[in-house]
Amino acid sequence: MTNAARATFGGRLDAAVSRFGALCVGIDPHPGLLAEWGLTDDPEGLERFAMSCVEALAGHVAVVKPQSAFFERHGSRGIAVLERVLAAFAGGPTLTLLDVKRGDIGSTMDAYADAYLAIGAPLGADAVTLSPYLGFGSLAPALDAAVDAGRGAFVLARTSNPEGAPVQLAQWAGSSVGQTMVDAAAARNAGAEPLGDVGVVVGATSDHGLDLSALGGAVLAPGLGAQGAGPADIAARFAGVSGIVLPSASRSVLAAGPDEAAVRSAAEALRDELAAAA
Repeated sequence: MTNAARATFGGRLDAAVSRFGALCVGIDPHPGLLAEWGLTDDPEGLERFAMSCVEALAGHVAVVKPQSAFFERHGSRGIAVLERVLAAFAGGPTLTLLDVKRGDIGSTMDAYADAYLAIGAPLGADAVTLSPYLGFGSLAPALDAAVDAGRGAFVLARTSNPEGAPVQLAQWAGSSVGQTMVDAAAARNAGAEPLGDVGVVVGATSDHGLDLSALGGAVLAPGLGAQGAGPADIAARFAGVSGIVLPSASRSVLAAGPDEAAVRSAAEALRDELAAAA
């Protein structure tokens, strides 16, 4: 498939949300959750957990978000499990958003792009999270590779952790740093239909104070469920978004496991609650 013919990430995300509703389910195999599922905290337990999530969620939700750190903590065997998870979803109707929060400059950013976003990337997902706090421009190799491969990226803008506020709310050229990241993403998305390929990450657990009306892309809104945000909070805090709001939940859905049907039902119930509150 040529670059011109390859479907854009924005278009595929728009189609997935239209089909399955606006919900992203995190695949977060942290030790406590493995224990709750009666699994060992090792590569074998990790694989059983992760592949159960594939069976429960593939073809039932718009997006899944594997958290790379919980795979990486098991070393090379854990990363091999992550590769299998991404491969299991590849080409299917449920998109993958790999939560890696990578960000660097020059040849190092090129290397991250090769790992996650380039055509044929060994850890290629439909999209990844990126950290822009070496400057939004430093992400260009990753964003360019994503476009070439029909992938996308979600750039951190206003996270919900209190440690982020001194950086993200700092003023520069009359705007907060977080707003500057949103505006830069909007510039990348200008003219894209139905949706640009560059989204932003904005926490759902508190008022964010950002103008998202010109983004033209998706907002990943983590914090739904166990972290405290409810469907009504999502509707209120992201009312002015131009594009898709993609609330993200993990523990509140995965706590229904290890039964795969129960995990699927929990995800579908939360999706329906979000739709009713919108």
